[in-house]
Amino acid sequence: MEKTEAVAALAALAQENRLDVFRLLVQAGPDGLSAGHVATALGLAPNTLTFHFDRLRHAGLVTCRRAGRSIIYAARFDAMRTLLAYLTENCCQGTESCAPDACVPAKPARRKAKETV
Repeated sequence: MEKTEAVAALAALAQENRLDVFRLLVQAGPDGLSAGHVATALGLAPNTLTFHFDRLRHAGLVTCRRAGRSIIYAARFDAMRTLLAYLTENCCQGTESCAPDACVPAKPARRKAKETV
């Protein structure tokens, strides 16, 4: 991943509604969700949601496809993994001496446990 691609992806995610949309699509898995479902789940107006989807698509983080009269949006898991790899590529100066989970994104349950300690 090039730095400009990473900046575009991070910029797209650096807005509350877009981050919520992306996280909802990640939760939905590779099948994705219809735009209507996303709008209802997040309480966003369709025209606002269209703007956010366009920013996420332009950054390469989501795809869309037509299914009948609906447009289905899905997270691009390959792009998400590539971005995470770019961000952690030099973790611990590239050595294997890191703690086992030092450069691995925490699962929500694990993160919660760490916050309460």
